[in-house]
Amino acid sequence: MIENSKNYHAPMHSAEHILNQTMVRKFDIERSFSNHIEKKKSKCDYHFSRNLSDDEIEEIENKVNEIITQNLDITQEILNFEEASQIVDLSKFENETKEKIRIIKIGNYDACACSGEHVKNTSEIGKFKITTTTYEGEVLRIRYKLVND
Repeated sequence: MIENSKNYHAPMHSAEHILNQTMVRKFDIERSFSNHIEKKKSKCDYHFSRNLSDDEIEEIENKVNEIITQNLDITQEILNFEEASQIVDLSKFENETKEKIRIIKIGNYDACACSGEHVKNTSEIGKFKITTTTYEGEVLRIRYKLVND
């Protein structure tokens, strides 16, 4: 779990962490259960009960962009499993080795066990834009991209 095993596009992956924390805070749900992170566009899937309204999409975009513009440092911490479990939900890692866990922190906004690449500061992400959302089979899919002003 320590190694950077996911070869995600760093700005897009960092934005995914901010989107996930925004969804958790706004709707009291779990982080995305599935995602696909690419340089041009990405998507996150959430267990949800409906599609998002236009107002909710705007609120999510605004919150993610507010966090990005705070120029927060993105740091990593290597902890043993017990220490990490006091900070983040490790239920997805129950069947994996319980030695060392890499925690990615985005300022005080988000902390998550992760093995992917990230930027060093949110100022490197760009502007977050939700392109579409769909709801099917109790799954909300949010597709997004990053644009540079």
